[in-house]
Amino acid sequence: MEVVFFFEVHQPRRLRPDLYRVFPRRPGDLDVFYDELNEHIFRRVAERVYRKATRIILDVAREVPGLRVTYSVSGLALEQFRKWAPDVLELFRELVAREVAEFVAQTYYHSLAWFVDKGEFREQVEMQVKAVEELIGYKARAAENTEFIYNNDVACYLYSLGFSTVVTEGVDWVLGWRSPNYVYKAWGCDAKVLVRNYRLSDDIGFRFGARWWDQWPLTADKYATWLEATPGDVVLIAVDYETFGEHHWPESGIYDFLKWLPREIAKRPRLSFATVSEAASKHAPRDIYDVPPWATISWADERDLSAWLGNELQRNAFTLLKWLYPYARAVGGEALRLWRELSTSDHFYYQATKSGPAGEVHSYFSPYGSAHKAHDIYMAALTSLLVLIRESWSLEAAERLVLDDERCFYGQGIRICSIRELRRLGKDVKEKYRGDLIRWLVNVFMISVEEALRLLG
Repeated sequence: MEVVFFFEVHQPRRLRPDLYRVFPRRPGDLDVFYDELNEHIFRRVAERVYRKATRIILDVAREVPGLRVTYSVSGLALEQFRKWAPDVLELFRELVAREVAEFVAQTYYHSLAWFVDKGEFREQVEMQVKAVEELIGYKARAAENTEFIYNNDVACYLYSLGFSTVVTEGVDWVLGWRSPNYVYKAWGCDAKVLVRNYRLSDDIGFRFGARWWDQWPLTADKYATWLEATPGDVVLIAVDYETFGEHHWPESGIYDFLKWLPREIAKRPRLSFATVSEAASKHAPRDIYDVPPWATISWADERDLSAWLGNELQRNAFTLLKWLYPYARAVGGEALRLWRELSTSDHFYYQATKSGPAGEVHSYFSPYGSAHKAHDIYMAALTSLLVLIRESWSLEAAERLVLDDERCFYGQGIRICSIRELRRLGKDVKEKYRGDLIRWLVNVFMISVEEALRLLG
């Protein structure tokens, strides 16, 4: 059986905690990001995790020739590596040169772009693939959506982009009686699907340092024995890379666990190592992994979307983000960059109002202290984005604006979603809807009445 170790690497750009008290001003007057904190956190995690854990893997690979691991690194994390820890990129490149690691695709901004615009989603994936290829020297063949967010459409869209394998969560209600430890096929296309064994993954990711756990302390020998006894073709162990030194501090023994686990696995003839793509290529799909869009899954909380869109705060914030997208797209440049950074999933994760174990995890990651404060800060950031869009708006931007269905103009037998389409209308149609078209152009395209009149001839 192949053991696939999958490490998620992401660091967001956190927003200024006083942003909700600062009235948005002209572009450039206010930086919405708290880069002092972002740098502090990144440098700390780079020292505890990214350098230490990666060096451990490199050292172990010299003794265990068959060792294979897989990484998924967001574009935002890559930017921060390049700025504050370029030596870690060298370590990643060495992993690639030694054929120890595979790097998979994801959204550049670790975002919720899939739920906004498919073209934007594609661009963000392509941006991340390009960044990984330039900075690490690896061309991705497999992919995941942010936080393992998945449904049949996600899988087949990624497959259409050239990714033969998609990674997601092994959810009980999807699997039913089946095991997560096999390769599956996506419903509707030929994408191979590897699903996470969340029980074995969470034994490392969450329970490793839990003294209340009846299996504490978890040793490398014990865990390798569990893997050996696990039936199936492939077991996907996927965790945040920050597990090794940040979520579990060095004093917990996590470094020794990482150091000795590959050696213990190598002792067991039934077990071998593989990357995501290697495991998918070695085994034929056993069945269909069918997740309809209305039941989209993820690896967070209850294995659904509630970690980001589970309450009114989150949904209202996301609705405004989505509403602003066509305008940021039309303006481009700094406005589009800011929109993309505000599409990062973490901003919505901080706004969760959950209780119990899930709530504790949300609180652990949030730098703001409460979901309502996180919401206020995020809405202030969106307001800053709106100010930037308005300051940058022009008739040229309006010409580039392409609307979603909700904001298109509808008349008898007509549907108009851009100025380009408006120009194609016959003179009689323009005259028939003249008043409504003027109001639509002024209110939606944000142009003057005079400009609207000129467009209508």
